[in-house]
Amino acid sequence: MEIKGLDEILKRVEKPSRYIGGEYGERDLKPNKLNYCLCFPDVYEVAMSNLSLRIVSEALNSVDGVSCDRCCAPWPDFGKELKNAGAYLYSLGMKMPLKDFDMIGFTLQYEMSYTTILYMLDLGGIPLKREERGDEYPIIQAGGPCAVNPEPLADFVDIFVIGDGEDSMRELAELRLSCPDKRKFLKRATEIQGVYVPSLVEVKYNENGTISGFSLEKPIKKALCRDLDKGVFPHKMLVPNCESVFDRAVIEVMRGCYRGCRFCQAGFIYRPVRPRMPDTLVEQATDLIKNTGFDELGLNSLSTGDYPYLKELIDKLKKSLPEETKLALPSLRLDSFDGEFVQESKKNSLTFAPEAGTQRLRNVINKDITEDDVERGLNMAFDMGYTGIKLYFMFGLPTETDEDVLGICDIVDRIRKIYSANPSRARSLRISVSASTFIPKPFTPFQWEAQITADDVKHKVELLRSRLFSRNTYLSWNDFELSEMEAVLARGDRRLGKVIEFAYKKGCYFDGWTDYFKPKEWNEAFEEAGLNKRFYTREWGEDEILPWDLVDVFVDKKFLLKERKKAYNAEVTGSCKGGCKGCGIQKVYRCDV
Repeated sequence: MEIKGLDEILKRVEKPSRYIGGEYGERDLKPNKLNYCLCFPDVYEVAMSNLSLRIVSEALNSVDGVSCDRCCAPWPDFGKELKNAGAYLYSLGMKMPLKDFDMIGFTLQYEMSYTTILYMLDLGGIPLKREERGDEYPIIQAGGPCAVNPEPLADFVDIFVIGDGEDSMRELAELRLSCPDKRKFLKRATEIQGVYVPSLVEVKYNENGTISGFSLEKPIKKALCRDLDKGVFPHKMLVPNCESVFDRAVIEVMRGCYRGCRFCQAGFIYRPVRPRMPDTLVEQATDLIKNTGFDELGLNSLSTGDYPYLKELIDKLKKSLPEETKLALPSLRLDSFDGEFVQESKKNSLTFAPEAGTQRLRNVINKDITEDDVERGLNMAFDMGYTGIKLYFMFGLPTETDEDVLGICDIVDRIRKIYSANPSRARSLRISVSASTFIPKPFTPFQWEAQITADDVKHKVELLRSRLFSRNTYLSWNDFELSEMEAVLARGDRRLGKVIEFAYKKGCYFDGWTDYFKPKEWNEAFEEAGLNKRFYTREWGEDEILPWDLVDVFVDKKFLLKERKKAYNAEVTGSCKGGCKGCGIQKVYRCDV
């Protein structure tokens, strides 16, 4: 594709390297029988750091007859230039307009990217709503963690893949190659595990706006990659044209998490825990470093410190990788690493997420970390030379009181005492306290909870500010309206499609970027759609049909309700490492814990 005056456009926009492709390691893609474009609804620097995009791309390009290209959301300056030039958003490899692809797949990493999906469809010359797209337009598919509640995007997406994408995406591509008729393809696709086609499902509502039922015979079972060692994984990766968010090679050491924190959606939807074996990871790591030239390797998972073979893996990586290669362990907890791991992940500042200010509230959320664990970990880190601590908390957790909020200040005081107990340490310790508003998410024990209000947040912030006045202590909190909108979209039903469309047409996209979030326009969109945000952020009845009940992630609702009850009694269930907790995953996958 040629865009008239593209060279001049690139001179006028910020970071033109986002739009040119041709990265080191890029495949030589050519139009094929099935042309598929993976779209990431955020900027290039974020997209190029996403591992799931690389895994799915590898799976699709392994299918004979498929060319899988990629596209990222253009920053507003480039988007406006495309519109002014009468040109379409294009893929970075083959430079093909989005409208000319056979299938387009969006990854749903964050609810606030939903309007950006419409932005990309619009720029790509594709009608926004699925009912407006004829056979001449590509099939629009979506997957990723937010797809566990697909309903808010049901008006725009033809087909969802829920769960792991390695095998299901490959099956989907093979089916499309053999079934060119769109309607027959969509119907047959539902035979693939994890596939949901919203046009084939009717949702019924009660007079009060709650859901009365679905026209499904049984829930959609999520796709599950049972053996990650045998699963597809890229041994090469593109080296970005400009610095990305995580500018390094990355391997996934395991999928899933043992911890079971009651607020954490990822900890439930990515079950079961599936570690890759050290020899597999060493092979992947050595190939990636050799093929990219990176001098840093990220060991990624939801909780890398819980990877059962971490010491063995680090030892083998040190022997196999170039001596100058640094290891990044981004998901360590204070209670799950030893001095050697601290050294491997050493930075000037240590990030720690207590989430709650008191032991009682940490028990409520099943954050099984004790004060002794904190003190041991902090002393170890301070002795290694750390002089900064970043603390992450949440406002509005179930049963939270003012005492719990003020407990955050007590933690800060205790950290200072631990640091100053050793006179040989540097004089200045910097502590940053960040608080975010709790967002109830589907498939967690807290999925029924209400979200607190703006006035509640204001009160909690004032409580903290009244006590956190130590030198070199900094407090920040997130935008409540943004958190509220995330909660609405996370727990939304199919009726939110109108709101999302209205918001986009009022200029809302890149909503996850604070400077671009437009709460006034979103509020207007709700009014025009005749919906109330508080309907979605209220406490939900335990016997209520939830919008995401049409999906089965293999975690029993009875288990989630049991965990909710234990939370209100401040009872800790603990980690799966201490034995099976009976969540239901053992019915489909034998977990060796």
